[in-house]
Amino acid sequence: MTDLDETIDRLVRPIADWPEPGVTFRDITPLLGDADALSAVVDGMVELAEKVGPVDTVLGIEARGFILGPAIAVRIGAGFVPIRKAGKLPSTSLSTSYDLEYGSATLEMHVDAMVRGARVLVVDDVLATGGTMAAAADLVAQAGGVVAGNLVMIEISSLGGVQRLEPIGCAALRTY
Repeated sequence: MTDLDETIDRLVRPIADWPEPGVTFRDITPLLGDADALSAVVDGMVELAEKVGPVDTVLGIEARGFILGPAIAVRIGAGFVPIRKAGKLPSTSLSTSYDLEYGSATLEMHVDAMVRGARVLVVDDVLATGGTMAAAADLVAQAGGVVAGNLVMIEISSLGGVQRLEPIGCAALRTY
């Protein structure tokens, strides 16, 4: 186990039965409040992002992808695009609906958020079933971009989300 694994294990708290019974939510708030831990996580994610090769855009999924994505984008010299929950964007948007392990949701992205042909790195905090990242890939395709890679801090391997993202897959700092 690496120091980064130990840091993530210590500072990401599992919240059982939230937002509904049977789901264990991974709360990264304590990690975000620790400057050294946050810096180490961003450094680790940047290392993984650099393995993807050059990207034009880092796409962050609401809400925790908004925290990690811009830091990674700045470090790798890419722009940042937020993907929001339905009804949160002020301009003409693309949308896609998808299933979660505990319901369904809709994500949106501005139609002009990226240029056609852009190579995109999708970033979020946790990969569970893969539905949210697959929906993000759908928005990238609708906009004429290409998902070059997917990146998360934590993957919950028992839920099989990485298989849903094949052939691209998903890199993770910590896998449970």
